[in-house]
Amino acid sequence: MEKDKILIVNPLSDIDKLKALASEQRVMLLDVLRKQSLNINELAGMFSLPQSNVATNIGILEKAGLVCAEKVNAKRGNQKRCSTAFTELLIKFPEEKIEKSDSIDVEMPIGIFTNYAASPPCGLCSTDSIIGYLDTPDSFLNPDRLKAGLLWMGSGFVEYKFPNNSKYESRKLQKLELSLELSSETPGTNKTWLSDITIWINDIEIGSWTSPGDFGDHRGALTPSWWKLEGSQYGLLKHWIVTGEGSFVDGVRISGICLNELTIPEHHSIRVKIGVKEDAQHLGGMNIFGRGFGNYDQGIMLRLYF
Repeated sequence: MEKDKILIVNPLSDIDKLKALASEQRVMLLDVLRKQSLNINELAGMFSLPQSNVATNIGILEKAGLVCAEKVNAKRGNQKRCSTAFTELLIKFPEEKIEKSDSIDVEMPIGIFTNYAASPPCGLCSTDSIIGYLDTPDSFLNPDRLKAGLLWMGSGFVEYKFPNNSKYESRKLQKLELSLELSSETPGTNKTWLSDITIWINDIEIGSWTSPGDFGDHRGALTPSWWKLEGSQYGLLKHWIVTGEGSFVDGVRISGICLNELTIPEHHSIRVKIGVKEDAQHLGGMNIFGRGFGNYDQGIMLRLYF
């Protein structure tokens, strides 16, 4: 667990988190879990509470996104091992939103990458068919990759070059936001298949997000009917944000990398690399969903705020 991982709670929209915190027992459980991972039995013994009571409270914290629970093998079946995804909670009212006119958007189709490295299982497909050959990294060189609506790999990366529109603005760049639909990748699907997906900007690693799984319980809202149901169907739309205060994923601080460290004014392009490192703690691959696949009809969106 990273020492500087902070969860920012918006009291106007994160009511479920505030309600989850409105219990002395649940706050005590959080305090213990931010120091070490424990299962339900261990927590019940530590606080001399019935297992059912602890399980109920952990369920409330998990639903509110304050606790992560992972099933692990035990002597008698599986057990739920619990931990927190943060070391510090910050309750902060949102600042006044920057109007859209004060931002510039660029959407990049997922197939227009400028560099890549991929290990099987890997591949690409358009909304009509497979591109090249399955589990063949050389297929990422196929010219038809420009039509890709879905790409996947066991480990590796894809890198994109976005135009650096901030060079033509007199206004100061205040924030960079990157949004894309992602999931883990495994043969077939597995909703509890963890994967650490990392993003680099201009070769600076801004941080990782752990995907909870590879989702195939139902067809993605946009996924074409020819794509088999046994394949990855949709992902989660994640937002990486870099400001003068650090780097965040969906409001959770993931690193202290700040905007000025990305040296954006010094480059004509903004290079964005998305990948799964070979030494990742959770080496679970990745799917990137573009237009025509998944639940969100978009490619990789880069937004610059001024």
